[in-house]
Amino acid sequence: MGQSTEFLEERFGLKGRTIVITGGAGVLAGSMAEALLRAGARVSLWGRHADSLQEAAGRIGKAADAGDRIDWLVADAQSEPSVEEATHACAHKSGGIDALINAVGGNRGKSSFLDTDIALFEEVLKLNLVAGFMVPTKVLCRHWIGRKARGSVINMASMSSYVPLSGVWAYDAAKAAVLNLTMAAAKEFAPHGIRVNAIAPGFFLGKQNKALLVDEKTGQLTQRGKDIIARTPFSRFGEPDDLAGAVVFLSSDKASGFVTGICIPVDGGFLVDCV
Repeated sequence: MGQSTEFLEERFGLKGRTIVITGGAGVLAGSMAEALLRAGARVSLWGRHADSLQEAAGRIGKAADAGDRIDWLVADAQSEPSVEEATHACAHKSGGIDALINAVGGNRGKSSFLDTDIALFEEVLKLNLVAGFMVPTKVLCRHWIGRKARGSVINMASMSSYVPLSGVWAYDAAKAAVLNLTMAAAKEFAPHGIRVNAIAPGFFLGKQNKALLVDEKTGQLTQRGKDIIARTPFSRFGEPDDLAGAVVFLSSDKASGFVTGICIPVDGGFLVDCV
């Protein structure tokens, strides 16, 4: 092994670390899981549906040639008792948990402000802020503090954490809050050796937004999809693998041990587009 390889392994290798990913059956969660496995980590996918989790774990483990280092647990990220149960089960099985990636989230439709369905608004808020940040972070940080253990939380922010996107009021509000609370939690938990950071993906085609960006009948971009590409300097949507470097960096104490309270946009330049 050469010096450069040894350096990369020492700085970015994740051997011996256990990383939990909530919303583990999602497209971006799967890509991050594969990257973490390839870096040597053990990964536990959490979500509400056993069938989709089992399928995802099998597929990702095979792709990374690391099927013995990935498992899954049914956990409802909106429920503290459910997340606590999963935390204890995962820690008992693996000997501890080193990092949490909050990948629960998504949107439900698009409307004008006056046509907002308040029940749906609350549902999206709970999905992205309560399940996507508050409950898992609260449970895991309490777990780490009780054991005097270091930990790392990685949240999924969004372009709408910075700039509101039209018609998705609850999603905008929730993702802005995720960014704000990432910074607040980073300060609160720093004395305990717990880092709290975020990644803000640009526009990636996933289950939740594909219909808004691509016409299902023709396969062509919708007007919203065209507008986004026009404002993205790299002139394309993100590929799931584009998140690999950021998630490995933030998961490694050697690479980012003095980094907390930040958000890394992975957006093809969307936030710096200008006229």
